[in-house]
Amino acid sequence: MPVFAQSIANVAPAGAMSVIPALIFPGLVVGSAGPNLVLTFSAAMAIIVLVTLCLRPMAKRMAAVSGLYSYTAKGLGQRTAITAGWSAIFGYGLVAMASLLAVGTYIVELFVNLGVPVADPKIFAVLVILAAAGAACFLMVRGIQISAWSTLLMEAISIGILTVLMVVYFAFNAPQVNLGCVFAWNGHFDSLSIGIVVAVSAFVGFESPTTLGGEAQRPFVSVPRAITWTPILAGVLYLLAVTAQDVALKEAPSDITGSSTPLSDLFSQSSPLFAAVLDLGIAASWFACAIASVNALARIFFCMGREGVAPRVVGRTHAAFRTPSMAILVVMPVVAIVPVAVIISGASPEQGLANLFTLGAYGYLGSYILASASLPFFLRRIGENTLPSWILGAVTSVVLGAVLWTAAMTSIGTGNPQTLIYGGVLLLSVIYAAFLHRRLPARLASVGIYDETRESDLFHSGPLP
Repeated sequence: MPVFAQSIANVAPAGAMSVIPALIFPGLVVGSAGPNLVLTFSAAMAIIVLVTLCLRPMAKRMAAVSGLYSYTAKGLGQRTAITAGWSAIFGYGLVAMASLLAVGTYIVELFVNLGVPVADPKIFAVLVILAAAGAACFLMVRGIQISAWSTLLMEAISIGILTVLMVVYFAFNAPQVNLGCVFAWNGHFDSLSIGIVVAVSAFVGFESPTTLGGEAQRPFVSVPRAITWTPILAGVLYLLAVTAQDVALKEAPSDITGSSTPLSDLFSQSSPLFAAVLDLGIAASWFACAIASVNALARIFFCMGREGVAPRVVGRTHAAFRTPSMAILVVMPVVAIVPVAVIISGASPEQGLANLFTLGAYGYLGSYILASASLPFFLRRIGENTLPSWILGAVTSVVLGAVLWTAAMTSIGTGNPQTLIYGGVLLLSVIYAAFLHRRLPARLASVGIYDETRESDLFHSGPLP
């Protein structure tokens, strides 16, 4: 159950289906009218299912602490694994930052809807972010069991709250909109590609259980099951939510669709109390997402520390709880300072969320491309070479690459620096891998060694399919 909890919390269905559709709808990420929400999320779900089909065979055959990083090392080699690891860390980190920013934003909105005066909303949001970061750090250091159960409970309550409130809202405020317009497409491939990238960020993290292979019971069963069912269940919720929100937002005034908390503002028109409950549920969901994201990030960083390709200090575990505490303590201040900087700089929360989620999605997509391409090489290495694995790996990598490339070119064309930032991260990872290859070949050769299958991983796990 902790493995499934990690996957659900990292995806954060309640938070994602409340915030991300609203970022796409007004075109915050494309600078113009956003693409069709149903089509965008359907395409994103299809892409994630392809990635799942690539990761599942590897998860059934290798219990990893660092997930995609180790899969890539076994498939495409150590130098490529460095890039995959950096890309995954970048993705997890950016989504964790966006999650904390969402927590601060929605807690402030909670107080507004309750009519509680806040002297300085910015300072209050900063204090909320720092408190959330501290609480998340405490839960993660205590252990995956505690943090996983906490996040699963918060996510379950949040989904329940959101579902009930959406049903109540539409029961009393049914908008008179032709559903045909919900499924209409404006024909713009550029906006669709960037919309898909942002929609993918609603699914990313479903693969985070692959970082718990060293801590999970029966990892060859629990991890594949979690990464298979999480995107499917989340996708169904998203399609229902975006259909409802598309209808509601088309009827809403521009001051709501352009707000940092559009769904909350929509509810507050009917009942500020309902809106406050919604704010609490969304904030709890994003808090759970922050915990799950840093949990996954810290385990990749921890593995790199153990292998010597990151500072050795982050490869240490807590003396009592046996968690990657040093990696968590090193990462958490960086994750917290970025949303704080966004608030202090005066940037709008909605634009900050759009930028952070888009950048995070770039990181995830990059690691997905490399991990998916690793599948046939991974299987060939262990003597299970099959034609379907080559076709699946190639198709998934090409589809992911095409979406990422189109989105990147569109972003560059609009003058947005997101693609250049991610490109810089990739370039640095390649340079670092080349440095290790020339100067420290023994350390580079150690990549992937820490994640080796143990007899305890196989015990009572049943035969491999």
